[in-house]
Parts: sequence; C-alpha cells; structure tokens
Amino acid sequence: MAKPSPTTPEVREVVDEARTLIGDRAVREIFMFGALALMVDDSMAVAVFKDESLLVRVRDDEDEALLREPDAARAEMGEGRSMGLGWVRVTLDAEHTRLPFWVAAALRRPGKSAG
Repeated sequence: MAKPSPTTPEVREVVDEARTLIGDRAVREIFMFGALALMVDDSMAVAVFKDESLLVRVRDDEDEALLREPDAARAEMGEGRSMGLGWVRVTLDAEHTRLPFWVAAALRRPGKSAG
C-alpha cells in the first residue's frame, strides 16, 4: 500500500467528487506533476492541483475542440513548455460545476489496459 501524502481538504474534495464520477472502474491515487492524480485502468485520467485546477488527459482527436472550452488551456510543464497533444489544464469554478464534463472527457480516452 502506498504511503499517504499530505493534501488539502479542498483537493481531497475535488478528488473524491471525481472518484464518484468515475464510478466502479479501477482507480488509484498517486502524486505526479505536483498534483494528486487519479489513475484509471493504469492511465492518468485527471490530476488535481492545490489551487483546485485540473490536469486532464484527453483523446488526441478531441484535443482541439476541448481547448476551445472557456475553462481550458494547453497544459504546460514549467513555464512555456507545452505538454503537447492530449494534455489540458482546466480552471474549475468554486462549485466544480464542470468537473463532470472534464471527467467524462478523460474517461473517453482509453487506458493502457483498454482493449
């Protein structure tokens, strides 16, 4: 069992909401990219940063359309270094109203164990 890492109650709330939206699929939590990530079927789906923004892994063929969403931007690793196709950074509102939209987008991307 992985050693628990410290996180804020706000991050925990978003992670728990996302887990509920994911349903009964195999999910595990790991820290990566400075965020608490939810791995679904052994592939990162969403990660929650301490500012409650998200890193969402999306299908390459949906990337362009999803980047046109008002709460989305290309994810960067460090300042000005794009993470590339399929990596979207999302700013959530205080009520997390768009979390279901973004979790659904992440779940449309097949994981490593998807057939």
